[in-house]
Amino acid sequence: MLALVLATGIGAGMLWRYVSPLPRLDQLDQHQPAPAIRILDRQGALLYEITDPARGKYQPLALAQSPDICQQALLATEDQRFYQHPGVDWRAILRSAWANWRAGETVQGGSTLTQQLARILLLDTNERYERSLRRKLREALLAWRLERRFSKDEILALYLNNVYFGHYATGIEAAAQAYFGRSAHELDLAQCAMLAGLPQFPAGYNPIEHPQAAKTRQQQVLGLMVEAGVIDQASAARAAAEPLPYASTPFPITAPHFVFYVQSQLEAALGRPRLAQGGLQIITTLDVDLQNAATRIIRRRLAQLNRPAASIPQQRRAENAALVALDPASGAIRALVGSPDYFDAAIAGAVNGALALRQPGSTLKPIAYAVAMDPELSAAAGRAPFTPATVLADVPTSFPTREGVLYEPLDYDLAFHGPVPLRYALANSYNIPAVRTLQTIGLDAFIAQARRHGISTFGAPEQYGLALVLGGAEVRLLELTAAYAPFVNAGRPLQTIAIARIEDEAGRVLFDAGVQGVPFNPEGWDLPRRRPLSPVLDPDTAYLITDILSDNDARAAAFGLSSPLRLDRPAAVKTGTTTDWRDNWTIGYTPDLLAGVWVGNADNRPIYGASGIDGAAPIWHDFMVFAHKSLPARAFTEPPGLERRDVCAPSGLLTTPDCPRSHRELFIAGTAPSRPDDQFRQVVIDLRTGDIATADTPPAARAQRIAWNPPPALRGWAIGQGMLLWDAQAAQPSSLTDHAASSLPHLTLTSPEINAHFFLDPRLPAATQQLQLAIAYNGQTPLRAVQYWLDGELVAEAQAPPWAAWWPLQVGEHRLRVRAVTQAGEQMQTDEISFMVRR
Repeated sequence: MLALVLATGIGAGMLWRYVSPLPRLDQLDQHQPAPAIRILDRQGALLYEITDPARGKYQPLALAQSPDICQQALLATEDQRFYQHPGVDWRAILRSAWANWRAGETVQGGSTLTQQLARILLLDTNERYERSLRRKLREALLAWRLERRFSKDEILALYLNNVYFGHYATGIEAAAQAYFGRSAHELDLAQCAMLAGLPQFPAGYNPIEHPQAAKTRQQQVLGLMVEAGVIDQASAARAAAEPLPYASTPFPITAPHFVFYVQSQLEAALGRPRLAQGGLQIITTLDVDLQNAATRIIRRRLAQLNRPAASIPQQRRAENAALVALDPASGAIRALVGSPDYFDAAIAGAVNGALALRQPGSTLKPIAYAVAMDPELSAAAGRAPFTPATVLADVPTSFPTREGVLYEPLDYDLAFHGPVPLRYALANSYNIPAVRTLQTIGLDAFIAQARRHGISTFGAPEQYGLALVLGGAEVRLLELTAAYAPFVNAGRPLQTIAIARIEDEAGRVLFDAGVQGVPFNPEGWDLPRRRPLSPVLDPDTAYLITDILSDNDARAAAFGLSSPLRLDRPAAVKTGTTTDWRDNWTIGYTPDLLAGVWVGNADNRPIYGASGIDGAAPIWHDFMVFAHKSLPARAFTEPPGLERRDVCAPSGLLTTPDCPRSHRELFIAGTAPSRPDDQFRQVVIDLRTGDIATADTPPAARAQRIAWNPPPALRGWAIGQGMLLWDAQAAQPSSLTDHAASSLPHLTLTSPEINAHFFLDPRLPAATQQLQLAIAYNGQTPLRAVQYWLDGELVAEAQAPPWAAWWPLQVGEHRLRVRAVTQAGEQMQTDEISFMVRR
């Protein structure tokens, strides 16, 4: 017995020596705040000062002021046996180990609330994050002492007031204000469950930065509460389904979305232990003058966009916008506005629109055309490269899909433009040519190139169809804006940089991203920094895209000559609008600045009738004017070796005297057309009949005209336009015929196609979802009227070329027939075709 007592005493002594000296409990309130961390703009203007990074925003509450449901949520998540154990709970340790093993991640902690409190308030910063047996034992002994000194309710109150919830919020009251813009006593079950999941991983579960991860964590907390018997399953389900608008109570801060973006990078790279020591100066890349100007412009332009007018649908409302501006040379973020007002909970202003996932509309088209024109990428794919003169058929087209139904895109203006050179197809953002281009280059090549440009949000190619080039995926404004950098940087991509330099209190540089010099990173922090990146695009191709996007004349057909896309200097710019009106964009650049703008609503409500040119473009224009007001105008630098040729626009071949429309085009060396145009010819017609003149045609009835022999993909469109055509295959080489000699039937339905499938989008107004009904006619006698009979009823009648009509889509299987009558009274009709409309 004596030996046992002696051994126990020796063991206890050794244990005490191993863990001592223990902090005294009277040190609980003696923690001194660490030196401040100052976040500054590029010129040293203060954006935000973290006065105590270990505690952040701090407002203690009495336990009675904290909602019971929040207390129960934290206890169910962190310490279900809090009121039963003496400070250390071996049963909970074993249970959490089992739960975490089953989940494959940390969903429950093994430490009791008392142990966590001891770690937070009594251990120094270095030891607090140490993973060692000594720390665990010291923590357990301190917890046991705390339990002897304080009541359970006092310990719970201390914990609620001192645990860190992320977002620079320490304690339940600070967290309630930081995340929900309200006091803790106003929180409900859903909000308490969200907050209760944060202490284990505040940066990773932050619902503003990582909403999906936070939602998953909230559901785990609700499940633990059900398991603990605190709530029933029905209550948990209601709380999980409750939408949570996030907001923040105003506090002194400039550029809050940018500041919290910087904070996330600091927490991930430096870690909370280093940040807790304070004493850092974070010099960012932000230009506060540009930032403030961007915010003012966004607010003013949104107010104008929402101003009542007869031409604006009453239900239209645009409440949110975001803007990103980058230095194209270094990748430095000069402005980042996430919403018009971070502190406006009514518009979910705390959501960072610069980082949120949204559909990009047509803003991805330049990447597709770049792949098609890049000589190296084209050669690797075994095809000839496109050029700015490549003619793309903008005609009714049915594209096959993986699902076996036909995809029939339409242009924004609901018109078909026939033969369109690539320059004009991109400049005017026509959809059908873009889809044709994507079909040519392939989804794999397009997605791979987008990733090389910096888009990280695309999944595997099999997840998408040809609509991807029109915006059928999700991107972030920051990444999308940076994705245009290769076009202005001779093919080189950008690494976006928010933190330019980090200094200690004495001014010693701890990190330099190399924005204005050579990167310096002795601490090995994983922060973005400037480094040479290999080109992802041929420099000549990059310049061609820039030349097209800066061609104000080329885009005049869709945007006019005096649109918001025009600046007082060369500027390349692209707009984008989603088909459901939920997102509209403008991304553009000069040699000095690259800027992107998104306009929409955080709750995903449509902005009916507003396109990129109406919503985002005016903001982009005003911001670029402000940003360049003291800068001299600079032209984009043209690479040496490019060639210029006069081409026939409708054919893409070298121009001839017979070509009806020519222009001078730019080519990469070796890609210009080498043969003259052979599609257009002079013909002699009989003015009395419109037919080709014969030997019997008197001289007075003869006239010279230009006739066209279009490619097969364009012949139907040309016939529908009433153009004079000749057909090299249907006639002798020297023979010329007008459209009457075509081998097509006299009257043909061209839209819709047989067995086509169309889908109604329930998110769009019914009036905007219409199908064009169109024909091709090649008879010699002019038409007088065309009737469209749908399901046995007359639904439309056209009495003038191009003999088309629009029909509002209705769900069901339909049968369509066309009847027509000529000026001579001759009647004709098409065969009946079937097509399907689905939801």
